[in-house]
Amino acid sequence: MAAAPPSSAPGGPEPPPLQYSLLLKHLVGEQRRPRAWDPAALGGIPSPPKSEEQKMVERAMESCAFKAALACVGGFVLGGAFGVFTAGIDTNVGFDPKDPYRTPTAKEVLKDMGQRGVSYAKNFAIVGAMFSCTECVVESYRGKSDWKNSVISGCITGGAIGFRAGLKAGVIGCGGFAAFSAAIDYYLR
Repeated sequence: MAAAPPSSAPGGPEPPPLQYSLLLKHLVGEQRRPRAWDPAALGGIPSPPKSEEQKMVERAMESCAFKAALACVGGFVLGGAFGVFTAGIDTNVGFDPKDPYRTPTAKEVLKDMGQRGVSYAKNFAIVGAMFSCTECVVESYRGKSDWKNSVISGCITGGAIGFRAGLKAGVIGCGGFAAFSAAIDYYLR
């Protein structure tokens, strides 16, 4: 237990403040000064100032167009791999409904696998570019980087994709894609 400071006699001199109180004013009070965090002073590795070329490359890589193009290429590759994989495990690849007893040739199976791979690749590329571009635009508009950006862009992307089939499908697509985006964002962050 800390002892209370002695009370002064009426009309007597004011007792000096406790040293702890003075320390608190400088650490968390109004007299607190912001510190400049210099990595070199803290023992970190100092980094030289960035050149104009480095700043230009950073601006280009942080632009919405670059992010959308990167998501488009990544979606194309992932969609192509997914399409070829699903075609490989599908028993109807190369199947001819006119002659169900004929065994398909390797050429026919590979042709169907390639067609499915390209189809999936295009769809994944479009969805990836749409989502990435809308998320970047929403983030730029809001000025924040949080989970709400992915939910809003998921709703926009899902609604735009579903709206081709009608208003109800657009609303369901908006809700479904927004929920999926929120779940993925919650898991990754």
